Amino acid sequence: MTTTTLTETELASETVFKGRLMHVKCDRVRLPNGGESTREYIIHPGAVVIIPLFENGDLLLERQHRYPLRRDFIELPAGKIDSGEDDLTCAKRELEEETGYTAAEWREVTTIYPCIGYSDERLAFYLARGLTPGNYGRDPDEFLEILRVPFGEAMDWLRSGKICETKTVIGLFWLEKMLNQDW
Repeated sequence: MTTTTLTETELASETVFKGRLMHVKCDRVRLPNGGESTREYIIHPGAVVIIPLFENGDLLLERQHRYPLRRDFIELPAGKIDSGEDDLTCAKRELEEETGYTAAEWREVTTIYPCIGYSDERLAFYLARGLTPGNYGRDPDEFLEILRVPFGEAMDWLRSGKICETKTVIGLFWLEKMLNQDW
């Protein structure tokens, strides 16, 4: 089997917007056939997603308002990776900051790239067990409600559309596979 190169090579790069969280770039690229085109994309620092599972099978979820869609969503805890921070350190920090819980056991689940057509964002998923309540340390502009939900009910919410946010849908399906020992 012959493999054809599909690689595009950067010829020039321009930062169109530089924000607090993400940057927008516009690059001129050389195409595999020798032609040129432009690529617009978002540079994102990456994030972690935590699947906090209690001993009895309940999940720790959050309800949070998401301004771009002007509505509340039920989500797994998650947060942006700080510069120089490794994924697991970020996961531990975010779980405690957002929910007040710490976990005794951590397991890396997977890493996904949710928006490959227009962003370099990656999401690293971790399963957290041995949960212990404590005090949260949310950012001053961060408002959310913590929910403890039986796994079966969370899956019912997913089926009904009450849970419809991508990272949470993916996390719940991974957890279902792990609990059923399918993966």
